[in-house]
This record gives sequence, structure tokens and C-alpha cells, in this order.
Amino acid sequence: MTRGLGGRSPANITHHLQGVDFPARRDDLIAQAQANGAEDEVLEVVRRLPEQEYESMADVTKGVGEVE
Repeated sequence: MTRGLGGRSPANITHHLQGVDFPARRDDLIAQAQANGAEDEVLEVVRRLPEQEYESMADVTKGVGEVE
């Protein structure tokens, strides 16, 4: 496991969301993070994202900034 990406950092969260098809809802992001083997701290952040449709990874990163 690489330690270069920090647990709850936006970079680590987006890393675990690779492969998600946009637009995506929060449940889609949770499912993708689980499929990519995200650890609990990443899943916790994704679960706290606002329930909305995300058009891009930039939208997700903005949402992460709001909940962190």
C-alpha cells in the first residue's frame, strides 16, 4: 500500500473514485470507492458528501472540501 496519499485528503479520495461514470450521485461514488478498495476513512468522507448529482471530479473535490 502506498502511503503517499493521505487518508482523508482530496487526492486520496479522488484516487479511490477512479473509474466512476459522470454524472454520478453520492451512492454511485460510494459504490465506486468500495469497488476500488477504499479504506473506512475515505468511505466516511464520501458518505458525508451532499446528496446531489456530481458532474465531474472537480464537483466531488468541491464537495469533499465542504464536508472536511
